[in-house]
Amino acid sequence: MDMLRRAIEAYTPCNEQERRDRELLLAAIDRLDVPLSRDNPFAHFTASSWIVNPARTHALMAWHNIYRTWAWTGGHADGDSDLLAVALREAREETGVEAIRPVTGDIYSLEILPVNAHVKRGQFVSAHLHLNVTYLLEADDAQPLRPKPDENSAVAWLPKDEAAENKEEPFMAVVYRKLNGKLGKF
Repeated sequence: MDMLRRAIEAYTPCNEQERRDRELLLAAIDRLDVPLSRDNPFAHFTASSWIVNPARTHALMAWHNIYRTWAWTGGHADGDSDLLAVALREAREETGVEAIRPVTGDIYSLEILPVNAHVKRGQFVSAHLHLNVTYLLEADDAQPLRPKPDENSAVAWLPKDEAAENKEEPFMAVVYRKLNGKLGKF
């Protein structure tokens, strides 16, 4: 946890949302009994990735089976404080692309994401928060793609502006536009 705390402390927020969420993420590390585990049903850490092609014109997205929309890749920390490793593992599992690399090992973005109640694998999951750390990853857009049927039903390279238009989850459109806006620095 110390390494994760230091990485979040060192992160420079790009806007008011990130500044406020950064403070809450640090408080969660200090105050929650198991912030890296779904054993905390109210809030727990997740890692996501904004996967772009080398030209930075497209983002790799997956059609999310639960939310019925194109979404970034990511998943639960499940006890692992190396959230970059979590983001890479989830990106590879959810897209079928093995040759994915971090553009930088540093945090790309921070978000606290509301998760609506839903059913996953036949089990009810109560509404909760994802304490999310995002990493910028890169992959060759010519590599073959493979969905992960228990989580998504399609994977595709979308033009980055189209990828940012999420009609089912309007808050995510704001997040994706923020991620696209930061690409010029990389």
